[in-house]
Amino acid sequence: MTANIHATAIIDPAANIGAGVSIGPYCIVGPDVSLHDNVTLMAHVVVNGHTTVGEGTIIHPFASIGGPPQDLKYEGEPSTLTIGKNNTIREHVTMNPGTKDGGMETVIGDNNLFMMAAHVAHDCIIGNNVILANNASLGGHVHIGDYAILGGLSAVHQFIRIGAHAIIGGLSGVESDVIPYGRVKGERGNLAGLNLIGLERRGFDKNDIRMLQRAYNQLFGNEGTMEERIETVAQDFIDNETISAIIAFAREKTKFPLCQPPKKA
Repeated sequence: MTANIHATAIIDPAANIGAGVSIGPYCIVGPDVSLHDNVTLMAHVVVNGHTTVGEGTIIHPFASIGGPPQDLKYEGEPSTLTIGKNNTIREHVTMNPGTKDGGMETVIGDNNLFMMAAHVAHDCIIGNNVILANNASLGGHVHIGDYAILGGLSAVHQFIRIGAHAIIGGLSGVESDVIPYGRVKGERGNLAGLNLIGLERRGFDKNDIRMLQRAYNQLFGNEGTMEERIETVAQDFIDNETISAIIAFAREKTKFPLCQPPKKA
């Protein structure tokens, strides 16, 4: 099945265009772009740089994909942006490739939804089934786990990690790492508990959710240091795979501390 390319689209002859690709009016596709089978560029979409777009992904009008990173240290190195399968990228979304200081790649998984004007900066790593709502913005080098949801107008600081199944409230600024299954809200985001509604919707067993809540209460309790509480929870729930994922996340040494509940007056 050949590609369907509108007469007004500008496609560099060196671009790799798969079978069944649809490219609408006034789109621009650069020479180092690869569009896999059944990708759709609706209209007025620009895809540049060393960018790969996975099978079945749909990109809506005025999205700018693969443009140079918004990093003053970028010197034109041939870094990449790799977008997985069956993503939906809505109007005015921007995504940038990596930089030499960040591994040279930005990677986006499968089945994600990027709502209007969401931004994915250089060197970000995004998992599968993630949602960025309208105007959600990621700084450089951010890592987002599977099934995480970022609310509208939220902003994530550079180098932050957001764990799988976490949810970030709208208008929240995230300046600390968010544990898997965590729920963050507030202008300067604080941990507000677990993403209980999300866990129920995804079919987590009620007993597993209760165990998660117990582990959360211990981890963010008042006894001992954070390091001591991490080790206590690790031992108390040593056979629980879900809680072990939180412990592994908490043990990983990064630039930023874990996001915490607000301090009580």
